[in-house]
Parts: sequence; C-alpha cells; structure tokens
Amino acid sequence: MRHPIEARWPFADPDKLQLFSFPTPNGVKVGAALEELGLPYEAHVVHIGKGDQHTEEFRALSPNGKIPVIFDPHGPGGEPMGVMESGAILLYLADKAGALVPTDPRGRLECLQWMLFQVGHVGPMFGQFGHFLRLDPEVCDHPYPRERYTAECKRLLTVLEGRLAGRAYLMGDDYSIADLMIWPWLNGAVTFYKADETLEMRAQTATWDWLQRCLARPASQRGLEVASPPKSSSAE
Repeated sequence: MRHPIEARWPFADPDKLQLFSFPTPNGVKVGAALEELGLPYEAHVVHIGKGDQHTEEFRALSPNGKIPVIFDPHGPGGEPMGVMESGAILLYLADKAGALVPTDPRGRLECLQWMLFQVGHVGPMFGQFGHFLRLDPEVCDHPYPRERYTAECKRLLTVLEGRLAGRAYLMGDDYSIADLMIWPWLNGAVTFYKADETLEMRAQTATWDWLQRCLARPASQRGLEVASPPKSSSAE
C-alpha cells in the first residue's frame, strides 16, 4: 500500500495521479485543470455531505480535512507525494505539465497574484455570501451578514471587470491557472446559489463574457463532472 488513503479509496492504476475530490468550486478547479492539462489520473469521490473528509484515511493526506487533495506516485525526485490546498495543487500540476502558467518570471508572478486574489478574496467572500444567502432565517435573521458579503462580492466582481476589460483571459490571450482558480466560484454563484441577479453579475459584461468563455472549454465541461457522486446521491 502506497498511502493509508488507499485503504478507503483503492487505486485501480497506482501509476496514475490520484484525485480525491467533490464537485464544489475548489474541487472543480482541480478536475478541470487535470482535464485541461491531459495528465492521466483517477478520481475518487470524497462525499463531503457524508463526512468522508473527516475520516482518518483522508486526513492522513489532508490534515485540514478539506477537498481536493492529490497523491502523485511520481512526485519530485520520482518519490510519491501528496498535495493539499487547491491553489498549491494547481501550481504543482501546471509546473508538472509545463503549461497554464507563464514561464517568464514577471508573467509567473502576475499569474500568482491573481491566483492568490482568489484564495484570499473570491473564495472566502463568495463562500460566506452563499452561506448566509441559504441560511435559515431562524438561525440568523439579521440582515448585516448577507448585506456585507453581497456588497463585497459585488466589489470583487468590479475588480475582475477592470482586469478583464480588453482581455480574453486574466493573463491576456492565454488561458491560465489564474482563470481556473476563479471561474468555478463565479459559476457556483450562478448555478448553485442562483445569485447572478442578486450580485448583478451580467452587468459586469467583460467578466460575464469571460465566464462563458471559460465554461465553453471542453475541459471545463468535463471538469464539472469530475468526482461527482452517483446521480441518486447529493451533497448536503
């Protein structure tokens, strides 16, 4: 056995990258990246609605108990390696494949800035927005949290709008891991939270068009289905 996680999620082909995930925005990022990069992999469903992420086997690879996480049997130096945190995983995969991240130092740093913009702002704020949008009023009937996170998400959309004006993608003409980091969160706001009108997303025309461009990529469509549970099962 290569890693304790294999006891719960057996590897069909131990020579491939192993992905442990669920189709949340963070999970979609990595599935779409693997599809875009064409790296051979196996996907394992970690059903967060059933608490799979809290099991001993999963936490042996992801101590924070969050999806996604990968196990690479051919890591640096040819040695096996696990990687947690979606941003670190995307950078690892892009470097491994030699694609989706600029190779020049200035371009790479610019790409990393927009990746961290998602990690520090888009993900936390859109996540909190969705939480309070869906929260039962009996739990919290005060308007402040919803108003706060709605306003902040709208502000972040204007930041993206400024960046994407005159650009096909965040880095210009080329699709990158910066795009992959962000579009699943905006797509989730539309498809899961049904919040495109609340956030006035279509008013940010450059950002809306960019989202449609990202979604139209065949790898993005495949990535949306990676590590999905059977259709009869759903997350809480």
